[in-house]
Amino acid sequence: MTETAAPEVIENAEPAEVSAVDSAMKDESNQKRTRDEDEKGVSKKQKKKKKQKVEAEEKKKVVEAEEKKKPSGPVKLGHKTFASSLELFDYFNTFLHAWRPNLNVNKYEHTMLLELLMKGHPEAEKKISGETCAFQVRRHPTWKSKCFFLIKEDDSADDFSFRKCVDNILPLPEAMQVKHDANTALACPGGRKHRGGGKKGKSKH
Repeated sequence: MTETAAPEVIENAEPAEVSAVDSAMKDESNQKRTRDEDEKGVSKKQKKKKKQKVEAEEKKKVVEAEEKKKPSGPVKLGHKTFASSLELFDYFNTFLHAWRPNLNVNKYEHTMLLELLMKGHPEAEKKISGETCAFQVRRHPTWKSKCFFLIKEDDSADDFSFRKCVDNILPLPEAMQVKHDANTALACPGGRKHRGGGKKGKSKH
């Protein structure tokens, strides 16, 4: 009788026990899932904040680098010190329109233009490579405007934009920066080499 009664007791008790165990397991599973979701949520927030912090630091470095590249002034160039980009621009703009075309500039202005190129042109070493014989003011064959030209020992002439050089040394107001319009009369494209006038590319001056 004992052997036949025992299964009945176990069978009667099993559903309640199974139900309690299932309920406990579900509660534990739900709690674990909630903890996992909370941890994932916190982890995502932390990653997002970390990413934003890194981006902010990188942006700050870029801004600081740009500020170092473009000082606010004053700046010494050649024999003179300029307090602002406008003062620097006015100096070379006045000189450009006052100097006679196709005539070598004097020693004083040669030094000024050479330093303008060295400090302001993005490819100064390439531009000034070799012996620089002279600087001249010429009328650009394409833009039909006065422009500074660098004259090399082989009599080749390489134009450059004084406006771009000024802007790289001291930032010009946005309205004065180089734009592809009628105002390019004051800013030759630069980087184009031309032969001088006369026979075999020799300059008359």
